[in-house]
Amino acid sequence: MDSKTQGSSLKVLVIEDSELQSMILLAMLRRCNCETARAENGKEAVDLYLEGKTFDIILCDKQMPIMNGPEAIVKIRSMGATEVKIVGLSADSDATEEFISDGADMFVAKPMKLEVSRI
Repeated sequence: MDSKTQGSSLKVLVIEDSELQSMILLAMLRRCNCETARAENGKEAVDLYLEGKTFDIILCDKQMPIMNGPEAIVKIRSMGATEVKIVGLSADSDATEEFISDGADMFVAKPMKLEVSRI
């Protein structure tokens, strides 16, 4: 591990069209010392990757205008982003299979709760 990576915070992209939901997620992530970015829809997230941006974790809503979450995941994965951990988020508890089959690593139903454990 090089010195630049060692001790740096996780880079997390939140793909969420709801401003309120985004503010809550971003605040929770910052409390965990994460470096955060936001995309309002899947197309904005794909564009970030096309610009050369990378992230450690992506939290991705399902229903969004322009490009939904599962479509964005397929495109991001097809660009070679295989190391990033992608978490599908939706109030639709039946979305698990769709997210996983489209390349997400896991699914979390909304509303989410932040649990931080101290080791």
